[in-house]
Amino acid sequence: MALRAQHEIVRLCHSGIDSVQLRREVMDQVRGVVPAEAYCFPTADPATLMITGNVGEGLPPEAAPRFFEVEYSQDDFNKFAELARRPNPVADLAEATGGDLARSPRWREVFHPLGLDDDLRAALVADGTCWGFLALHREGARGSFTADEARFVSRLAPHLAEGLRLSLLIEATATEDAGDGPGLILLDDALAVTASTAAADRWLAEVGGHERPDIGLLPAAVYAVAARLRALEQTGSPDPELLPRSRLRTRSGRWLIAHAARLADASGGNTIAVILEPAQPAEIAPVIVRAYNLTERERDVVQQVIRGLSTNEIAELLCISANTVQDHLKAIFEKVAVRSRRELVSKVWAQQYWPRVASRAPLDAHGAFREQFVGSGSNPQSPPKA
Repeated sequence: MALRAQHEIVRLCHSGIDSVQLRREVMDQVRGVVPAEAYCFPTADPATLMITGNVGEGLPPEAAPRFFEVEYSQDDFNKFAELARRPNPVADLAEATGGDLARSPRWREVFHPLGLDDDLRAALVADGTCWGFLALHREGARGSFTADEARFVSRLAPHLAEGLRLSLLIEATATEDAGDGPGLILLDDALAVTASTAAADRWLAEVGGHERPDIGLLPAAVYAVAARLRALEQTGSPDPELLPRSRLRTRSGRWLIAHAARLADASGGNTIAVILEPAQPAEIAPVIVRAYNLTERERDVVQQVIRGLSTNEIAELLCISANTVQDHLKAIFEKVAVRSRRELVSKVWAQQYWPRVASRAPLDAHGAFREQFVGSGSNPQSPPKA
């Protein structure tokens, strides 16, 4: 059963379906191997690792505010942002607490009152970037999650991350018209081009391909990701080295990333979609800079504080001294009107993320909220539904 589920999950992750459908169908398979009475499967802003939306089951909406308050303002075990930085981003609460679940605030205050005990959490990371999280919740009568169950989730985590990423990219190719935005190429089973967007044509021209209507031979990386996709469809391997993704360099020296997914067309046939996007580091949501009038360097420090890095880690990452980090933090605290890192994280979540999550604000190709969302600083009364 586990092998069949694994094969189907890998196929789903590279099928090009939308994010909500992907997560629901994946969970139908996961729960057949790893039984759980409830789950949450949120997307994340790669820049801050904060949750941007959720698909879930078995957790009442009224529990969401307290859950987020604990996640972003209290110390706890296996917090999502912490998992995203671990070499193995999957962890079990019973194991982390030595079997004493009462040591966890989220268990005491959120899940235990709902009749749920152990939870198994995973950060969904691909190529060093986190695109979402998965949390499985189990009633006490079932016992704790096993090491085999944790390994099953761990093997699939990179594919789940890539599936979330693909859903954003495919939507962006239809909704974003930026010159540097992602481009889409459609291939038939013979790997011949059947269609491509204007953005894809621009990227192909920059890497040396010909412009439409006669595109001609494609870059080797395009064929490579298409072939890797077909291999994954045949084997269902969870090996992250087989992710249908590759890098290629343009003649100007820029790097692109090519992703491949299987799409069902209107006639019922299947085509291979290859998405080309410029490789670039995730940037912090611009709303934070606008809301608090932070400088560029202060923004960089805030981003790393939200991700959970220490003063020394921030200093090393930004190539500045620890004292300079502390000076920036002092200025940030004054601008944001907080007294500690914990208050800073909690305030950024409450003012800049929660209103957008609650209002189901759409995400852009980079996992952040789209800029046309209006309502920053609002305080919706109802939490987002699963």
